[in-house]
Amino acid sequence: MPTRILPAVGDPDAVRSLTTLLSQLPDAEPVAPVTDSTQLIDTLARLAAESIDELPEVVVVHERIGPVPALELIREVALRFPAAGVILVTSDASPGLFQAAMDYGARGLIALPLGYEELASRVHAVAQWSVGVRRHLGASGDMFTGVGGTVVTVSGAKGGVGATLTAIQLALAAQASGRSTALLDMDLQTGDIASYLDVQFRRSVVDLAAITDITPRVLADAVFRHDTGLALLLAPGDGERGEEVTDRAARQIVGALRSRYEVVVVDCGAQLSGAGAAVVEMADTALLVTTPDVVAVRGAKRAVRMWDRLQVRKAEETMVVVNRHTRGTEIQPPLIQKITGTAIAQIAIPANFKELQAAVDAGRVHELDGKSVVKQALWALAGELGLIKGAEGAAHRNGRPRGAVGFRRRKELGR
Repeated sequence: MPTRILPAVGDPDAVRSLTTLLSQLPDAEPVAPVTDSTQLIDTLARLAAESIDELPEVVVVHERIGPVPALELIREVALRFPAAGVILVTSDASPGLFQAAMDYGARGLIALPLGYEELASRVHAVAQWSVGVRRHLGASGDMFTGVGGTVVTVSGAKGGVGATLTAIQLALAAQASGRSTALLDMDLQTGDIASYLDVQFRRSVVDLAAITDITPRVLADAVFRHDTGLALLLAPGDGERGEEVTDRAARQIVGALRSRYEVVVVDCGAQLSGAGAAVVEMADTALLVTTPDVVAVRGAKRAVRMWDRLQVRKAEETMVVVNRHTRGTEIQPPLIQKITGTAIAQIAIPANFKELQAAVDAGRVHELDGKSVVKQALWALAGELGLIKGAEGAAHRNGRPRGAVGFRRRKELGR
């Protein structure tokens, strides 16, 4: 079977040179090259929508591709289309760039000027890897075969504002509407989704941290299938182990979940780690939950400024959700929007902890009465975000296009 190779090259001279060499490779089937990052993602998405087998085995990305930088583009392809192996063509063959390319998801690097032997060797190795990945993916009968699920992160302006309950109910709403949904606990030191859902578990997100290639079988072994149908990937029982989840591992884990589930909801807690920042950065929608009080709103403002300063996410790309809202409080959603400079969810969650307390104490928040005004508001929020099947067209779209991500200053996160 011929190896399909998709070149992504912006420079006309480089296109001619690369396609000429590729056409000389044995059993190679070069396809029409794409000339920018947007065209590459659109092409792969169109092919993946038909079938995973329609994707090219090899994608060759030239260093002068644009407008998204080559490494960022490679990461996007690796996360959204894990069955396609990516090779970076670059004039810088230093060990530093090689390691960076591997970290971002490339399967190989070829130095310029191009040589036939090196190109043939790399293409052959990456094609073999791609075939192996597809074999694993094909063995999974319940795998989501779309172009990539929707990722929503839920962070707290400070502890205790209701981020975890919000994340759980959003996931439950999506699952109940017929969408395959995963709920990931990335509050790595203090995450407690398991307690809210009365779950006893052995495996956690830490079990995936050191795995380079997360196959569907490996992912399935780490995921806990809840009675509601939710796929749970939980925080470690021993909080200190959370540091084993690096930003690179977090990207790979979320990418694996995104390729398997239609909706991925991530509880990021209130403390920003390098791993949490990576997930917020790659999310389609990033929610920041606050309560309408001075301390929490100040926390929300600090978080928004920090995300922007670290180039994790811009204020206008963040949506604030107001929890425990009452009409009588002095601080109302429009004021919070003005203070934070963010978008604001149209749905505010009413203050009524009394109706929640019994379910929270029993660890049965998934059995919350349908008449609960809090549950009704949170499920309405899921509809606003387009997480409920049939509500996509009415969704309040706030996430940036995938691929338009910036670099973060990890030193400020202690990484």
